[in-house]
Amino acid sequence: MLSERAQTLLKFLVERYIADGQPVGSRALSKFSGMELSPASIRNVMADLEEMGYIASPHTSAGRIPTPKGYRLFVDTLLTIQPLEQVAKEQLESSIRPDDPRQLVLSASQLLSDLTHFAGIVMAPRRAGVGLKHVEFMQLSEKRVLLIIVATDGDVQNRILVTDKAFTPSQLTEAANFINAHYAGVEFDQLRDHVKRELSQLHRDISTLMSAVVEARGQGSDSSGVVLSGERNLLDVNDIGTNMTALKRLFDVFEHKSQLMELLDVSQRAEGVKIFIGGDSNLVPLDEFSVVTAPYEVDGQVVGTVGVIGPTRMAYERVIPIVDVTAKLLSSALSQH
Repeated sequence: MLSERAQTLLKFLVERYIADGQPVGSRALSKFSGMELSPASIRNVMADLEEMGYIASPHTSAGRIPTPKGYRLFVDTLLTIQPLEQVAKEQLESSIRPDDPRQLVLSASQLLSDLTHFAGIVMAPRRAGVGLKHVEFMQLSEKRVLLIIVATDGDVQNRILVTDKAFTPSQLTEAANFINAHYAGVEFDQLRDHVKRELSQLHRDISTLMSAVVEARGQGSDSSGVVLSGERNLLDVNDIGTNMTALKRLFDVFEHKSQLMELLDVSQRAEGVKIFIGGDSNLVPLDEFSVVTAPYEVDGQVVGTVGVIGPTRMAYERVIPIVDVTAKLLSSALSQH
C-alpha cells in the first residue's frame, strides 16, 4: 500500500509525463504538485516508488518516468476520467447510425482512430451458432499448404499457409480427417477454447494445422473478423515512431491478428471498459503499447469489442470515454438494425 503522499506524487508524475513526454524530476514535482514538501523529501518518496517498481530512471536523465506497473496503478486507482468533449460526441453520434452492420463496424473503427490519433480496432459481430463443417489441406509446394474451411452456414474460406516444416499429402489427409472427425459441428467460438485445452494432447503436426484453422478463421473477412484502422498513426507517435523493433513486432501482431483475437475475446467477457497495459499482460506484446477496450451488444447480448491501440503514454482520461461511448452507440445502432 502506498501512502497518500506517494500516491499524489505518482499521480502528478504520470500526468506530467503523459502531457510532456519528458522525465519528471523532483524539482518539477516540488514546484508544480502543490504539496509543501522539500525537494529532498520528494526525492525520498521517488526513491521508494522506484524501488517498488512504479517509476524508473532513464539513463540520460535525472528525472523519472512511469513503468507499466506505475501506469497500472494510475489507471486503476488514481485516474480522473474526463467527460467526452461535445464535438467528439456529436461526431460519433452523427456517424454511428443504424445502417449495414459491416459499414457500422468500419465506421466505428475509423472514428476511434480519428478521435484518438491511434489505431482503432473493432471485433465485428459474430454470427451465433456458426460452426466448422469441413476442412481440407492441399499441398501446393514443400512448405506451402492450401487450407479450405467450410462453415455450417455454407461460408467457404481459402487460406495459403506457409509452414515451418514440409508435410506430405498423407500427413495432410490424416490431419484433415482427424479434425473433421473430432471437431465437425463445433461452433467457431467454442473451437478456440477446445484448441487451447487440447493442443498439448494432440500430435504436434495436427496441433500445428489445427491452430492454423482457428487463426485463419479469425483473420477472415467474415463477420468474426477484426477491423483495424489508423495503424499508420502509430508511426507518428514520438515515443515509438523511431523504435523500429517495437513497431515491427506490433505490425506483425496486426498482420496475423491471433493475439488481437485472444485479447478481444477476453475483453468481450468483461463489463465496461478494460485497459491492457504493455508488460503487465501476456496479451499485449510490448511494454510500449496499451489497449483500451469495451464490449458492445445487440439486443442485450454481447457480440463484439471496440478498442484503441496506442502508446502506454496516452491520455487515458480522454481515450476511455471515447471507447466507452463508441461501444454504447454501436450497441444502440446495431440493435435498431
